[in-house]
Amino acid sequence: MAAAGTRLDADLGAALSKRRFKRAGESVVKLTLVAAASVSLFTTVAIVAVLVWESIPFFQEVPVRDFLLKTDWQPLFEPITFGVWELIAGTMNIVLWSLVMALPIGLAAAIYLSEYADPRVRRILKPLLEALASVPTVVYAYFALTFVTLNVLRPIFGDSISIFNALGASTVMAVMLIPTIASISEDAMASVPRELREGAYGLGATRLEVAFKVVLPAALSGVIASVLLAIARAVGETMIVAVAAGSTPNLTLSPLESIQTMTGYMLQVGLGDAARGSVQYRSLFAVGLSLFVITMIFNIAAQLVIKRFREEYD
Repeated sequence: MAAAGTRLDADLGAALSKRRFKRAGESVVKLTLVAAASVSLFTTVAIVAVLVWESIPFFQEVPVRDFLLKTDWQPLFEPITFGVWELIAGTMNIVLWSLVMALPIGLAAAIYLSEYADPRVRRILKPLLEALASVPTVVYAYFALTFVTLNVLRPIFGDSISIFNALGASTVMAVMLIPTIASISEDAMASVPRELREGAYGLGATRLEVAFKVVLPAALSGVIASVLLAIARAVGETMIVAVAAGSTPNLTLSPLESIQTMTGYMLQVGLGDAARGSVQYRSLFAVGLSLFVITMIFNIAAQLVIKRFREEYD
């Protein structure tokens, strides 16, 4: 009996030790995952802190009222003005016209891949479509400048379109955004339960009606997410707009004129057009902070739209 009791105590001790070791391992894994999840939060906080800290001296020299209400952006030549709306208009110009071209083509490609394409065709076309996203943006930029503008747009619009223009940049930007919209939207549509399609077919709906009246509404949150990601990429794109759209601040939404975006100006200043510590240099951070605020407001609005839509379909 004594030997059996000793063996039982040994087995119990071994089991407890194994459990403590397992719990210690789980704690380490949990801490690692929490640390990994916190990286994005800490990075965002650090970026915002730098933008705010560097923007404070700028707004001490340039009133916030002038920055937000004036419409002339001319920081490098006399008379110096810092009305940010020309840069905002340039950014919105690129986003607007690139989405006008990319959104219908991307959604049409997603609907074809999800509802019409043979599985073998889908396995071939989708990787080819996504390969467009791997092309370096500087290649798109010089393609827009040397081919799209000179060989496509100039023969159509003549001298009414500038060599550096928003339309050429928006065209190649749309090509770059199509894979993002098409791939994410197709994934969202493919996740729609098969029963919804079969129910619609059972009621006599055509394939086109199923695609637009059943699948697309059911996958709308994913479609909105793809559009949101495309807009974020268009807003943050630098090389295409810097090379193809020009460096002329312009308060216009016309695609035929030369413009300058917020990121294009930040690149211009960052390359050394303004002395470090000058008000022109600090304007880089003020523009970056404005871009961050605009993106955050847009993301919040998009999340509210997605939430409301999900509530309606739940």
